[in-house]
Amino acid sequence: MIRPPLQVADIVRTYGTAFVKRHGRWITGLHLKVLRAIAACRTATLGGHVEQCDRCGQRAISYNSCLNRHCPKCQAPARQHWLEKRSAELLPVPYYHVVFTLPHVLAPLALQNKVLVYGLLFRAASQTLLQIAADPKHLGADIGFMAVLHTWGQTLLAHPHLHCVVPGGGLSPDHQRCIPCGPKFFLPVEVLSVVFRGKFLAGLEQAFNQHELTLAGQLAPLQSPSAFAALLRTAAQPHWVVYAKRPFAGPAQVLTYLSRYTHRVAIANSRLLSMTDDKVSFLWRDYAHGHCTRTLTLDADEFLRPFLLHVLPAGFVRIRYFGLLAPRHRNPSLHLCREYLQARSPEQLCPASATAGVAKLCQHCRRGIMRLVEVLSPARLALCLLAPQPENSA
Repeated sequence: MIRPPLQVADIVRTYGTAFVKRHGRWITGLHLKVLRAIAACRTATLGGHVEQCDRCGQRAISYNSCLNRHCPKCQAPARQHWLEKRSAELLPVPYYHVVFTLPHVLAPLALQNKVLVYGLLFRAASQTLLQIAADPKHLGADIGFMAVLHTWGQTLLAHPHLHCVVPGGGLSPDHQRCIPCGPKFFLPVEVLSVVFRGKFLAGLEQAFNQHELTLAGQLAPLQSPSAFAALLRTAAQPHWVVYAKRPFAGPAQVLTYLSRYTHRVAIANSRLLSMTDDKVSFLWRDYAHGHCTRTLTLDADEFLRPFLLHVLPAGFVRIRYFGLLAPRHRNPSLHLCREYLQARSPEQLCPASATAGVAKLCQHCRRGIMRLVEVLSPARLALCLLAPQPENSA
Protein backbone atom coordinates (compact mmCIF):
# COMPACT_ATOMS: atom_id res chain seq x y z
CA MET A 1 0.00 0.00 0.00
CA ILE A 2 1.40 3.40 -0.98
CA ARG A 3 1.49 5.84 1.93
CA PRO A 4 -0.08 9.25 1.19
CA PRO A 5 2.45 12.09 1.61
CA LEU A 6 0.39 13.54 4.49
CA GLN A 7 -2.15 11.92 6.79
CA VAL A 8 -4.50 13.03 9.54
CA ALA A 9 -2.35 10.88 11.85
CA ASP A 10 0.67 13.10 11.10
CA ILE A 11 -1.29 16.19 12.08
CA VAL A 12 -2.53 14.55 15.28
CA ARG A 13 0.98 13.42 16.27
CA THR A 14 2.42 16.88 15.60
CA TYR A 15 -0.26 19.12 17.09
CA GLY A 16 -2.59 16.87 19.07
CA THR A 17 -1.01 17.20 22.53
CA ALA A 18 -0.85 20.99 22.42
CA PHE A 19 -4.36 21.16 20.99
CA VAL A 20 -5.79 19.11 23.87
CA LYS A 21 -4.05 21.35 26.44
CA ARG A 22 -5.50 24.50 24.86
CA HIS A 23 -9.03 23.14 24.40
CA GLY A 24 -9.36 20.83 27.38
CA ARG A 25 -12.55 22.52 28.56
CA TRP A 26 -14.62 20.84 25.84
CA ILE A 27 -12.46 17.84 24.94
CA THR A 28 -14.12 14.62 26.14
CA GLY A 29 -12.79 11.16 26.83
CA LEU A 30 -14.24 10.05 23.49
CA HIS A 31 -12.27 12.77 21.67
CA LEU A 32 -9.07 11.64 23.41
CA LYS A 33 -9.77 8.03 22.47
CA VAL A 34 -10.16 8.97 18.81
CA LEU A 35 -6.96 11.06 18.79
CA ARG A 36 -4.94 8.29 20.45
CA ALA A 37 -6.31 5.67 18.08
CA ILE A 38 -5.51 7.73 14.97
CA ALA A 39 -1.99 8.51 16.23
CA ALA A 40 -1.25 4.86 17.04
CA CYS A 41 -2.88 3.32 13.95
CA ARG A 42 -0.46 1.12 11.98
CA THR A 43 2.46 1.80 14.28
CA ALA A 44 4.36 -0.52 16.61
CA THR A 45 2.23 0.76 19.49
CA LEU A 46 -0.61 -1.57 18.47
CA GLY A 47 1.54 -4.56 17.64
CA GLY A 48 1.64 -6.26 14.30
CA HIS A 49 1.95 -9.49 12.37
CA VAL A 50 4.30 -11.24 9.99
CA GLU A 51 3.11 -12.15 6.51
CA GLN A 52 4.88 -14.51 4.10
CA CYS A 53 4.48 -14.90 0.35
CA ASP A 54 3.10 -18.32 -0.58
CA ARG A 55 5.32 -18.43 -3.70
CA CYS A 56 8.69 -16.82 -3.07
CA GLY A 57 8.74 -16.96 0.74
CA GLN A 58 9.38 -13.25 1.16
CA ARG A 59 8.42 -12.02 4.66
CA ALA A 60 7.15 -8.62 5.76
CA ILE A 61 5.96 -7.09 9.02
CA SER A 62 2.71 -5.15 9.02
CA TYR A 63 1.49 -2.98 11.89
CA ASN A 64 -2.05 -3.40 13.19
CA SER A 65 -4.87 -0.95 12.51
CA CYS A 66 -6.77 0.85 15.27
CA LEU A 67 -10.18 -0.02 13.71
CA ASN A 68 -11.65 3.24 15.02
CA ARG A 69 -14.57 4.35 12.83
CA HIS A 70 -13.22 7.92 12.74
CA CYS A 71 -9.78 6.91 11.47
CA PRO A 72 -9.28 7.62 7.73
CA LYS A 73 -6.91 4.65 7.32
CA CYS A 74 -9.32 2.06 8.71
CA GLN A 75 -12.30 2.68 6.45
CA ALA A 76 -11.30 0.63 3.39
CA PRO A 77 -11.28 -2.79 5.13
CA ALA A 78 -14.49 -1.93 7.02
CA ARG A 79 -16.11 -0.81 3.77
CA GLN A 80 -15.14 -4.01 1.96
CA HIS A 81 -16.49 -6.19 4.76
CA TRP A 82 -19.77 -4.24 4.76
CA LEU A 83 -20.15 -4.48 0.98
CA GLU A 84 -19.68 -8.24 1.06
CA LYS A 85 -22.70 -8.48 3.37
CA ARG A 86 -24.86 -6.00 1.46
CA SER A 87 -24.29 -7.63 -1.93
CA ALA A 88 -26.64 -10.44 -0.91
CA GLU A 89 -29.50 -7.94 -0.53
CA LEU A 90 -29.44 -6.39 -4.00
CA LEU A 91 -32.47 -6.67 -6.27
CA PRO A 92 -32.59 -6.40 -10.09
CA VAL A 93 -34.42 -3.05 -10.00
CA PRO A 94 -33.37 0.60 -10.43
CA TYR A 95 -31.84 2.16 -7.31
CA TYR A 96 -32.16 5.84 -6.40
CA HIS A 97 -30.01 8.15 -4.30
CA VAL A 98 -31.95 10.66 -2.16
CA VAL A 99 -30.29 13.24 0.10
CA PHE A 100 -32.04 14.98 3.02
CA THR A 101 -30.21 18.08 4.29
CA LEU A 102 -30.77 20.23 7.38
CA PRO A 103 -30.53 24.04 6.95
CA HIS A 104 -27.32 25.64 8.24
CA VAL A 105 -29.18 27.59 10.92
CA LEU A 106 -29.76 24.32 12.80
CA ALA A 107 -26.15 23.09 12.61
CA PRO A 108 -25.04 24.63 15.97
CA LEU A 109 -28.03 22.99 17.65
CA ALA A 110 -27.04 19.65 16.16
CA LEU A 111 -23.47 19.89 17.47
CA GLN A 112 -24.71 20.35 21.07
CA ASN A 113 -27.39 17.64 20.74
CA LYS A 114 -25.91 15.02 18.43
CA VAL A 115 -27.87 11.99 19.58
CA LEU A 116 -31.20 13.80 19.62
CA VAL A 117 -30.85 15.88 16.43
CA TYR A 118 -29.18 13.21 14.30
CA GLY A 119 -31.67 10.64 15.55
CA LEU A 120 -34.51 13.02 14.66
CA LEU A 121 -32.98 13.49 11.21
CA PHE A 122 -33.09 9.73 10.64
CA ARG A 123 -36.66 9.53 11.95
CA ALA A 124 -38.05 12.47 9.97
CA ALA A 125 -36.42 11.41 6.69
CA SER A 126 -37.42 7.75 7.01
CA GLN A 127 -41.00 8.53 7.98
CA THR A 128 -41.24 10.94 5.04
CA LEU A 129 -40.06 8.37 2.50
CA LEU A 130 -42.29 5.62 3.90
CA GLN A 131 -45.36 7.89 4.11
CA ILE A 132 -45.10 9.39 0.62
CA ALA A 133 -44.29 6.03 -0.97
CA ALA A 134 -47.34 4.43 0.68
CA ASP A 135 -49.62 7.17 -0.67
CA PRO A 136 -51.63 5.80 -3.65
CA LYS A 137 -51.25 9.19 -5.35
CA HIS A 138 -47.52 8.52 -5.69
CA LEU A 139 -46.44 4.87 -5.48
CA GLY A 140 -48.88 3.13 -3.15
CA ALA A 141 -46.31 0.62 -1.93
CA ASP A 142 -44.28 -0.42 1.10
CA ILE A 143 -40.63 0.33 0.39
CA GLY A 144 -37.28 -0.34 2.03
CA PHE A 145 -34.07 1.66 2.00
CA MET A 146 -30.73 2.36 3.64
CA ALA A 147 -29.67 5.72 5.12
CA VAL A 148 -26.12 6.91 5.93
CA LEU A 149 -25.43 9.96 8.11
CA HIS A 150 -22.82 12.53 7.13
CA THR A 151 -22.33 15.53 9.42
CA TRP A 152 -19.72 17.51 7.49
CA GLY A 153 -19.29 19.58 4.37
CA GLN A 154 -16.23 19.84 2.11
CA THR A 155 -14.63 22.53 4.32
CA LEU A 156 -15.23 20.54 7.55
CA LEU A 157 -18.05 22.84 8.67
CA ALA A 158 -21.14 21.24 10.21
CA HIS A 159 -23.49 20.12 7.44
CA PRO A 160 -25.81 17.32 8.68
CA HIS A 161 -27.41 15.31 5.89
CA LEU A 162 -28.57 11.79 5.08
CA HIS A 163 -27.70 9.78 1.98
CA CYS A 164 -30.52 7.32 1.28
CA VAL A 165 -30.31 4.51 -1.29
CA VAL A 166 -33.79 3.38 -2.28
CA PRO A 167 -34.80 0.46 -4.54
CA GLY A 168 -37.17 1.64 -7.26
CA GLY A 169 -40.47 0.14 -6.19
CA GLY A 170 -41.92 -1.89 -3.36
CA LEU A 171 -44.54 -4.37 -2.27
CA SER A 172 -48.28 -3.74 -2.45
CA PRO A 173 -49.95 -3.05 0.94
CA ASP A 174 -51.11 -6.67 1.11
CA HIS A 175 -47.64 -7.88 -0.01
CA GLN A 176 -49.20 -9.91 -2.82
CA ARG A 177 -47.29 -8.27 -5.68
CA CYS A 178 -44.43 -5.93 -6.54
CA ILE A 179 -45.20 -2.35 -7.57
CA PRO A 180 -42.46 -0.89 -9.80
CA CYS A 181 -41.77 2.81 -10.05
CA GLY A 182 -42.31 4.79 -13.24
CA PRO A 183 -39.64 5.92 -15.70
CA LYS A 184 -38.98 9.04 -13.59
CA PHE A 185 -38.16 9.24 -9.91
CA PHE A 186 -41.11 7.67 -8.13
CA LEU A 187 -41.46 10.21 -5.28
CA PRO A 188 -41.70 13.98 -5.99
CA VAL A 189 -38.88 15.84 -4.24
CA GLU A 190 -41.08 18.92 -3.66
CA VAL A 191 -43.50 16.86 -1.59
CA LEU A 192 -40.65 15.09 0.21
CA SER A 193 -39.12 18.45 1.13
CA VAL A 194 -42.30 19.89 2.64
CA VAL A 195 -43.18 16.77 4.61
CA PHE A 196 -39.60 16.30 5.83
CA ARG A 197 -39.42 19.91 7.06
CA GLY A 198 -42.73 19.59 8.92
CA LYS A 199 -41.78 16.33 10.62
CA PHE A 200 -38.34 17.51 11.68
CA LEU A 201 -39.42 20.87 13.08
CA ALA A 202 -42.36 19.28 14.91
CA GLY A 203 -39.96 16.80 16.51
CA LEU A 204 -37.55 19.58 17.46
CA GLU A 205 -40.34 21.63 19.04
CA GLN A 206 -41.49 18.61 21.02
CA ALA A 207 -37.95 17.99 22.27
CA PHE A 208 -37.73 21.62 23.44
CA ASN A 209 -41.08 21.45 25.22
CA GLN A 210 -39.98 18.28 27.01
CA HIS A 211 -36.67 19.93 28.07
CA GLU A 212 -34.59 17.36 26.17
CA LEU A 213 -32.30 19.85 24.41
CA THR A 214 -28.94 21.12 25.66
CA LEU A 215 -28.75 24.87 25.06
CA ALA A 216 -25.45 26.15 26.48
CA GLY A 217 -22.86 28.75 25.57
CA GLN A 218 -23.86 30.70 22.48
CA LEU A 219 -27.16 28.80 22.37
CA ALA A 220 -28.17 29.79 25.93
CA PRO A 221 -30.54 32.55 24.70
CA LEU A 222 -32.59 29.83 23.00
CA GLN A 223 -33.71 28.60 26.42
CA SER A 224 -36.39 31.27 26.14
CA PRO A 225 -39.56 29.83 24.51
CA SER A 226 -39.98 32.94 22.39
CA ALA A 227 -36.38 32.80 21.15
CA PHE A 228 -36.65 29.10 20.30
CA ALA A 229 -39.95 29.70 18.48
CA ALA A 230 -38.17 32.41 16.46
CA LEU A 231 -35.44 29.91 15.56
CA LEU A 232 -38.05 27.44 14.31
CA ARG A 233 -39.69 30.15 12.19
CA THR A 234 -36.32 31.08 10.72
CA ALA A 235 -35.51 27.45 9.99
CA ALA A 236 -38.88 26.95 8.29
CA GLN A 237 -38.42 29.82 5.83
CA PRO A 238 -35.75 28.51 3.44
CA HIS A 239 -36.42 25.64 1.07
CA TRP A 240 -35.29 22.41 2.69
CA VAL A 241 -33.09 20.56 0.25
CA VAL A 242 -34.14 17.07 -0.75
CA TYR A 243 -32.07 15.99 -3.72
CA ALA A 244 -32.68 12.90 -5.87
CA LYS A 245 -30.21 11.57 -8.41
CA ARG A 246 -30.94 9.47 -11.47
CA PRO A 247 -31.19 5.70 -10.97
CA PHE A 248 -28.10 3.52 -11.08
CA ALA A 249 -27.44 1.28 -14.06
CA GLY A 250 -27.52 -1.98 -12.10
CA PRO A 251 -26.58 -3.84 -8.91
CA ALA A 252 -22.82 -3.70 -9.58
CA GLN A 253 -23.00 0.09 -9.92
CA VAL A 254 -24.96 0.28 -6.66
CA LEU A 255 -22.15 -1.51 -4.83
CA THR A 256 -19.53 0.78 -6.31
CA TYR A 257 -21.54 3.88 -5.48
CA LEU A 258 -22.32 2.79 -1.93
CA SER A 259 -18.63 2.38 -1.22
CA ARG A 260 -18.20 6.14 -1.62
CA TYR A 261 -20.62 6.98 1.18
CA THR A 262 -20.89 4.20 3.74
CA HIS A 263 -17.55 4.42 5.52
CA ARG A 264 -16.36 8.00 5.30
CA VAL A 265 -14.84 10.32 7.87
CA ALA A 266 -14.82 14.12 7.86
CA ILE A 267 -11.76 14.26 5.60
CA ALA A 268 -9.79 11.65 3.67
CA ASN A 269 -6.00 11.52 3.71
CA SER A 270 -6.02 11.88 -0.07
CA ARG A 271 -7.33 15.46 0.26
CA LEU A 272 -4.46 16.67 2.47
CA LEU A 273 -1.78 18.76 0.75
CA SER A 274 0.66 20.16 3.30
CA MET A 275 1.41 20.81 6.97
CA THR A 276 3.76 23.78 7.40
CA ASP A 277 4.12 26.70 9.85
CA ASP A 278 1.33 25.37 12.08
CA LYS A 279 -1.08 25.39 9.13
CA VAL A 280 -2.79 22.61 7.23
CA SER A 281 -3.83 22.86 3.57
CA PHE A 282 -6.30 20.53 1.89
CA LEU A 283 -8.45 20.23 -1.23
CA TRP A 284 -12.18 20.81 -1.25
CA ARG A 285 -14.83 20.77 -3.94
CA ASP A 286 -16.90 23.93 -4.39
CA TYR A 287 -20.30 22.56 -5.41
CA ALA A 288 -21.80 26.08 -5.53
CA HIS A 289 -19.47 27.11 -8.36
CA GLY A 290 -19.37 24.32 -10.90
CA HIS A 291 -17.83 21.67 -8.62
CA CYS A 292 -14.45 23.40 -8.87
CA THR A 293 -11.60 22.00 -6.79
CA ARG A 294 -10.08 24.60 -4.47
CA THR A 295 -7.48 24.74 -1.71
CA LEU A 296 -8.24 25.76 1.89
CA THR A 297 -5.57 26.52 4.49
CA LEU A 298 -6.39 26.47 8.21
CA ASP A 299 -4.44 26.81 11.43
CA ALA A 300 -3.72 23.34 12.82
CA ASP A 301 -6.09 24.06 15.72
CA GLU A 302 -8.83 25.10 13.32
CA PHE A 303 -8.32 21.85 11.43
CA LEU A 304 -8.44 19.56 14.48
CA ARG A 305 -11.34 21.37 16.16
CA PRO A 306 -13.96 20.75 13.41
CA PHE A 307 -12.54 17.28 12.78
CA LEU A 308 -13.32 16.36 16.40
CA LEU A 309 -16.74 18.04 16.28
CA HIS A 310 -17.74 15.35 13.77
CA VAL A 311 -16.90 12.52 16.17
CA LEU A 312 -20.16 10.66 16.76
CA PRO A 313 -21.32 9.65 20.26
CA ALA A 314 -20.27 6.17 21.36
CA GLY A 315 -22.70 3.56 20.12
CA PHE A 316 -24.48 5.90 17.71
CA VAL A 317 -25.45 3.96 14.56
CA ARG A 318 -24.74 5.97 11.40
CA ILE A 319 -25.92 3.37 8.84
CA ARG A 320 -29.56 2.38 9.31
CA TYR A 321 -32.21 0.40 7.44
CA PHE A 322 -35.92 1.10 7.21
CA GLY A 323 -39.17 -0.36 5.93
CA LEU A 324 -38.76 -3.63 4.05
CA LEU A 325 -35.00 -3.55 4.71
CA ALA A 326 -35.30 -3.07 8.48
CA PRO A 327 -33.49 -5.99 10.19
CA ARG A 328 -36.65 -7.73 11.39
CA HIS A 329 -38.33 -7.53 7.95
CA ARG A 330 -35.34 -7.88 5.62
CA ASN A 331 -35.11 -11.60 4.90
CA PRO A 332 -38.82 -12.35 4.29
CA SER A 333 -39.26 -9.10 2.34
CA LEU A 334 -36.30 -9.79 0.05
CA HIS A 335 -37.53 -13.35 -0.47
CA LEU A 336 -40.96 -12.08 -1.56
CA CYS A 337 -39.48 -9.45 -3.86
CA ARG A 338 -37.22 -11.96 -5.60
CA GLU A 339 -40.12 -14.36 -5.96
CA TYR A 340 -42.36 -11.74 -7.61
CA LEU A 341 -39.51 -10.42 -9.76
CA GLN A 342 -38.40 -13.94 -10.71
CA ALA A 343 -34.95 -12.82 -9.72
CA ARG A 344 -31.85 -14.97 -9.68
CA SER A 345 -29.82 -15.40 -6.54
CA PRO A 346 -27.53 -12.51 -5.52
CA GLU A 347 -24.48 -14.72 -6.08
CA GLN A 348 -25.44 -15.01 -9.76
CA LEU A 349 -26.24 -11.32 -10.09
CA CYS A 350 -22.97 -9.97 -8.72
CA PRO A 351 -19.60 -10.99 -10.14
CA ALA A 352 -17.22 -12.51 -7.64
CA SER A 353 -14.83 -9.62 -8.10
CA ALA A 354 -17.44 -7.22 -6.75
CA THR A 355 -17.78 -8.93 -3.41
CA ALA A 356 -14.66 -10.96 -2.79
CA GLY A 357 -12.03 -9.63 -0.43
CA VAL A 358 -8.91 -8.25 -2.09
CA ALA A 359 -5.90 -10.54 -1.61
CA LYS A 360 -2.63 -8.88 -0.67
CA LEU A 361 -0.12 -9.34 -3.49
CA CYS A 362 3.55 -9.91 -2.72
CA GLN A 363 5.53 -6.76 -3.51
CA HIS A 364 8.68 -8.82 -4.18
CA CYS A 365 7.65 -11.39 -6.80
CA ARG A 366 4.30 -9.77 -7.76
CA ARG A 367 2.74 -13.23 -8.14
CA GLY A 368 2.27 -14.74 -4.71
CA ILE A 369 -0.22 -13.92 -1.98
CA MET A 370 0.90 -12.73 1.44
CA ARG A 371 -0.31 -15.10 4.19
CA LEU A 372 -0.35 -14.48 7.94
CA VAL A 373 2.28 -16.60 9.71
CA GLU A 374 2.92 -14.90 13.05
CA VAL A 375 1.33 -12.36 15.41
CA LEU A 376 3.63 -9.86 17.13
CA SER A 377 2.89 -8.06 20.40
CA PRO A 378 4.01 -4.43 20.85
CA ALA A 379 6.83 -5.63 23.13
CA ARG A 380 7.99 -8.15 20.54
CA LEU A 381 7.90 -5.50 17.83
CA ALA A 382 10.03 -3.18 19.93
CA LEU A 383 12.78 -5.82 19.90
CA CYS A 384 12.37 -6.65 16.24
CA LEU A 385 15.07 -5.04 14.15
CA LEU A 386 13.21 -5.87 10.96
CA ALA A 387 10.24 -3.67 11.85
CA PRO A 388 9.54 -1.36 8.86
CA GLN A 389 8.01 2.08 8.87
CA PRO A 390 4.24 2.28 9.52
CA GLU A 391 1.59 2.00 6.84
CA ASN A 392 2.34 -1.40 5.32
CA SER A 393 -1.30 -2.27 6.05
CA ALA A 394 -3.15 -4.46 8.47
